[in-house]
Amino acid sequence: MAQSTSPKKSVFVTGANGYIGSAVCRAFVRAGWRVYGLIRRPEAAGTLYSEEIIPIIGSISTDATFPADLAKHTKTLDVIVSCTEQIPFGAHYDAAISLIRKLAATSNAHGTRPLVLASSGCKDYGTTGTHGSPGLAPHTEASPLQPMDIIKERAFGCPKIFEQKDLFDAALLRPTPVYGYDSSYYGLAFELAASAARTESRVLEIPFDFGTIIHGCHIDDCAEAYVALAEHADRDAVAGQCFNISAARYETLAMIAEALKVEYGLRDVVRAPNGVEADLSAYVALGHSQWVDSSKIRRLTGWTDKRLPFWEGLHVYRMAYEEAARRGHEGVLRVKERVGNVHRMAYEEAARRGHEKR
Repeated sequence: MAQSTSPKKSVFVTGANGYIGSAVCRAFVRAGWRVYGLIRRPEAAGTLYSEEIIPIIGSISTDATFPADLAKHTKTLDVIVSCTEQIPFGAHYDAAISLIRKLAATSNAHGTRPLVLASSGCKDYGTTGTHGSPGLAPHTEASPLQPMDIIKERAFGCPKIFEQKDLFDAALLRPTPVYGYDSSYYGLAFELAASAARTESRVLEIPFDFGTIIHGCHIDDCAEAYVALAEHADRDAVAGQCFNISAARYETLAMIAEALKVEYGLRDVVRAPNGVEADLSAYVALGHSQWVDSSKIRRLTGWTDKRLPFWEGLHVYRMAYEEAARRGHEGVLRVKERVGNVHRMAYEEAARRGHEKR
């Protein structure tokens, strides 16, 4: 006698070959969902297929045909995940909302109202104090938004997702920085340490307070949080809410510095002399002090982080990063370019000071 089975739930993920988007796709695949991933370049389709993700070719901002292409596969979507962003953010956000509304309208017409999980980031809240500073407290979902200028459009634009109640329910997710595999901004730590290890002094100088709180989350743990919200039985408890995603414990720059010292055989890791500046990428990775509370999603869904903290698993995270570099991963190449810019700026500043002394 044949068993009756309920239809597989379906999810559509924008930015499916990006750092967070690809991890979110894989997490939904592991959870048994039918996963559609939006990518811009046809040559990236093979990578998605290798992960058992169905690629949908198109662009949020310029392509009006791919919703019809998606409709060849499915008319309904249980969940839509937005994992893309651009600077400037405003026009990109408007295009993303327009697309989501088209997909949701089609899904509604065929009997399914989607849940939209929109991605922003915990840097929307600004900074907290450093480790041990008086009155130190974590950012929660109730904290005021105090972003850097460069992400103001994102921070204040993303909550507008809640204004679309006619077609879909929505939740806004704010992950901390994420690491693992090709490492995203954390790759800067590896590149800076490797560069210092090649110098005669073997000393790594970092231009930030070593009490800086580096609160991250492994990319797989982050992606599982998206699935936890999508599968939560009470849609009303998820809809209209913001959720922070962070590891249970934060690390400090001092902890990471010591791990880098041991891993790369450095003589020392020290704070750079006053006046030595770093570019924005280095600040984002190592200088932005922020403690982020994620108890809200933990209480609601039971989600928890499982992977080793960055400093504790640094060796294997380094090996994964270097393997990604060997394969020419584009994310790693971007990190290497940023580190090159850091060193170029430091060299130019040192040369300028030398000239002034003469």
